[in-house]
Amino acid sequence: MKSATALMPVETNALALGFSGSLGNIDAYISAVNRLPMLTQAEEVSLARSLRDKNDLAAAQKLVLSHLRLVVSIARGYLGYGLPHADLIQEGNIGLMKAVKRFDPDQNVRLVSYAMHWIKAEMHEYILKNWRLVKVATTKAQRKLFFNLRSHKEGLDAMTPAQVDALAKTLDVKREEVIEMETRLSGRDVALEAPTDDEDDKFAPIAYLSSDNSEPTRVMEAKQYDRLQSEGLEAALSKLDDRSRRIVEARWLANDDGSGATLHELADEFGVSAERIRQIEAVALKKMKGALQAFS
Repeated sequence: MKSATALMPVETNALALGFSGSLGNIDAYISAVNRLPMLTQAEEVSLARSLRDKNDLAAAQKLVLSHLRLVVSIARGYLGYGLPHADLIQEGNIGLMKAVKRFDPDQNVRLVSYAMHWIKAEMHEYILKNWRLVKVATTKAQRKLFFNLRSHKEGLDAMTPAQVDALAKTLDVKREEVIEMETRLSGRDVALEAPTDDEDDKFAPIAYLSSDNSEPTRVMEAKQYDRLQSEGLEAALSKLDDRSRRIVEARWLANDDGSGATLHELADEFGVSAERIRQIEAVALKKMKGALQAFS
């Protein structure tokens, strides 16, 4: 959660806008915001023109501060999503500052009306990113449904077909999309891993997932490998003469880590050159490969 003290963007005492003392909690912040003086339309236009024409940051601060109560009011309407009030206000303040930056005083529109879109847009984005671990709304239609479905539902029961059709018509979306979003909103995040406790009767979804080792292809591969290791290898070695078998076993089967005898060691043992041992090994491996094909 963002700190409530971070909600105030500037040193307000210096601006003489009514703040005093510590704003160490959200209630104190809201109380201070509601005491800030509101601007007349003439003052608002003058400050906005000063910001636009002269890049007057002091004018921008006054425009922002005088509309902070609007952010608080809008944020209150989104408390039902279970997210911190202070964080909603903080995100709304970002939207307010974007609105002030883009506000055109010559359009004969009050800043309060113009800023509502920007404030809500920032809050919506924050809610969608943080309400669930998995984002529940990505398309425009889904976002519209996400923020309207709760207000159209009657109680906690599932919507009736008539209610689904009525909402789909009102929001101009498909009835299937209404049903899907209702299903998403009625679910909840579930941890894949087991809880960090020692209770034997608690299981997480991961306990119900099948093991890779039980996958049919893996099972067949494992059986084939075991057969090659036992029957196949012995059958292939039986096709070799004693010298060739000795060379293959000494080179490849003597140790589990693959550190077998060297060509020179076997050359000394049989009284031939290392090159001759290599040739015998190559012929023997080729003969074994042919014998192993019957087990593949």
